[in-house]
Amino acid sequence: MAILNTIHAPKSFTTGGVTGMIEAARARFAQYRVYRKTLSELGELSNRELADLGLNRSMLKRIALEAAYGEVK
Repeated sequence: MAILNTIHAPKSFTTGGVTGMIEAARARFAQYRVYRKTLSELGELSNRELADLGLNRSMLKRIALEAAYGEVK
């Protein structure tokens, strides 16, 4: 019969755990807000204004993703 003895110390709230999850959720939500704001502002531009910037409507989601999350692959 094999016996496995491993001791795992629970993560404290200051080294990760729930606090880390909350901070990660806040960071993701902040990125999402940047995405939504960028998409909204670009969506308000006319086709002519977008063309002046060298953009078209099909590019807006990708641009908003890059603004919020960095380079999109």
